[in-house]
Amino acid sequence: MRSRFASLYFFYFASLGAFIPYWSLYLKHLEFSPRQIGELSAVLLATKIIAPNVWGWIADHTGKRVWIIRIAAFVGMSIFAVVLVIHSYWPLLIVLAGFSFFWNAALPQFEAATMNNLGANKHHYSRIRLWGSVGFIITSLLFAPILQSKGIGLLPWMILILLICIWINTLFVQDSAQHHDKHVNEPLLKICFKPHIFALLLACFLIQASHGPYYAFFSIYLEEHSYSRSTIGQLWALGVVAEVGVFFWMHHLLPRFGAKFLFVIAMALTIIRWWLIAMYVDSFEVLFVAQLLHAASYGLFHAAAIYLIDLYFSGNIQGRGQALYSSLSFGLGGSLGSLMSGYTWSSIGPSYVYLLAMGVAFVALIQFIWIAKPRLGEP
Repeated sequence: MRSRFASLYFFYFASLGAFIPYWSLYLKHLEFSPRQIGELSAVLLATKIIAPNVWGWIADHTGKRVWIIRIAAFVGMSIFAVVLVIHSYWPLLIVLAGFSFFWNAALPQFEAATMNNLGANKHHYSRIRLWGSVGFIITSLLFAPILQSKGIGLLPWMILILLICIWINTLFVQDSAQHHDKHVNEPLLKICFKPHIFALLLACFLIQASHGPYYAFFSIYLEEHSYSRSTIGQLWALGVVAEVGVFFWMHHLLPRFGAKFLFVIAMALTIIRWWLIAMYVDSFEVLFVAQLLHAASYGLFHAAAIYLIDLYFSGNIQGRGQALYSSLSFGLGGSLGSLMSGYTWSSIGPSYVYLLAMGVAFVALIQFIWIAKPRLGEP
């Protein structure tokens, strides 16, 4: 069963390997302005504010997580097919909003289903999740030469094929019987305002907001500095290769150092990463190092966050806990980060946008240390 979960991660993040490095280039190809690109990128994330919570509530009350994943994958795939025939701003914005409402519903429930399937071996989550990173690497590398030679207009067709593969794979996974082994009586909102949990959620929001200029404009940033699309794809893939390394070793790191300590290290290295990208974009060697730090800013951060969210939101609120994490971080944080990047990209300049991202990550780190008071080895 774990191999089937790994396969679904593979194709889900393979689709992200097509979206994240190349979607902004496709939008630029359609002659949208930086502001419009920021908005069209943000809408893919903005639906994560609502959609995961709606589907999380349904999953927690029905226990049918995999059924929800199947429906979300099928409807999202069907709506995205419309992208093949529309190229104007407002129709595209509406279609992307509909697509992402369902597409974004799947992953939090899949995370919860995976953790349920692991049972007492939750620290092995990263060994399954790393296959998602492998999928990202393969598509980001393979798509670069194809899009370079055939044109970026082919991208929506390639993404649609991957979305079909996601849906097919949902048919081969099953729900675990462990969903409601613990009943939590406290209201979800009350749990969220416990100081250490509030600090965790705020850090997740801020760190993903700091990723806004990276996910929405990194490819454009590099192309404007004369990097080829093949090189851009390789740099994206390099970051995810580093991420795979972290996921592979995470089951050793968690018991030794503790999730909170690793969470702090991830934020500190994120600050350094945005500074390097802001100041040394013309140096391939420095960008190489900055992309290696994706191991921390995404891999280490996400693995530690998933572990802590599963620890704090368990039993009959597990699905809503994972949905809340997705909504606040990748949804609200990611969409606001993309929007602000689009609005400031031309006015203050790309380097200053990344310096602002560095400042946001710094605030995330300081407030978490101040409120949560993490200690080495603490869960």
